[in-house]
Parts: sequence; C-alpha cells; structure tokens
Amino acid sequence: MANILIINGNPKKESLSLALAKAYQKGAEASKAEVKIIHLADLNLPEYFKQDYIAEDAEKVKEIQNDITSASHLVWVYPTWWYAPPALVKSFIEQVFTSGYAFKYKKNPYRVTWDSYLTGKTAHIISTMDAPPFFYRLFVKNPGGKMMKHFLKFVGIKPIRQTYFGSVKLSKPETRAKWIQKIEQLGTQLK
Repeated sequence: MANILIINGNPKKESLSLALAKAYQKGAEASKAEVKIIHLADLNLPEYFKQDYIAEDAEKVKEIQNDITSASHLVWVYPTWWYAPPALVKSFIEQVFTSGYAFKYKKNPYRVTWDSYLTGKTAHIISTMDAPPFFYRLFVKNPGGKMMKHFLKFVGIKPIRQTYFGSVKLSKPETRAKWIQKIEQLGTQLK
C-alpha cells in the first residue's frame, strides 16, 4: 500500500490547486492508500531563506521531514506563476529539504558529489497555469517543471511525472470539473 504525501503549494486558502489536491486524495484513498495533505499556506514559513536561519518551529519542520521520509510518493500541487512554482514552494524546499536530511555533500577536492537520502520515492507534479501547457512546454521550455525535476532527482526522488492544466483564466467550470475528475482518477492508480 502506498503512503502518499500531497503538498499543496498554493498560497491562497481556496483555489483550484486545493480542489485538485483533494481530488487526488479522494482517488488515492479509494484505492486504500494512506494519504496526508500539507497546505503550505498554513505553515507560517518566513518569506525567504537565510543561511543562518533556524526554524522558529523546528519541531514542525521535523514533523514534515518525518512525513516526507514515511511517504513513498510525493504529490506537488501548485499554480505556475511567472513560469515557476510560487515563492512559497521554493521557501518550503529550502527550509525542509536541508543538507543532512535530504542530501549530504561528500568531501571530494576534484568534483562535487553528494549522497541523496530520499531514494526509493516517486513524485507527481500537478500544476495549473494561465498559459496553455503546450506553449509552456514547447516555447517556454518548462522552466518551473525542470527546476522541480532537478531538485527532486538531486535528493533521490524518481521517477517524476508532470501534469499541467491551462489556461485557467480561459477555462470554463465544466473544463475545470474534467481536470478535477482526471486527477481523482490519477490518484487511484498508485497503490
């Protein structure tokens, strides 16, 4: 049985991202998976990371790291803004996927090498955007998706699946309902 952690990275409390996260949860739970959702908007993270930063709530960060360690599959749900995930997602990555927890550099005077500590996990990135997904992938070259894939592979998570929906601004309610239904179906496929 899969243990799934859904990370809702939309800073807005009510959003299409939330609806997609809940749909994935519904589908996964229907397939008897264990599912937990983290809403990044509820975490009260600092706006940006500083090298000398010590988490105000170190226990909460440790709890999230334990949830990530326990999960076999991570589902990232967020809007793509300015070709990338929201700053909240990046802040979360910098404060939770830290050296010593998610990876550790090796001492090597000739090249940069590291150990990835989150191997054996898979991920799915689900993102909404105002651009059509084909335009984002073909012409803009998927910068936010590439950033997320490189980060996830760096810490040992693979394979990584990506699902994009857009244009949100031009979509009709029935189109959004189909997107939600598709994500619920995808949630049933990981056991």
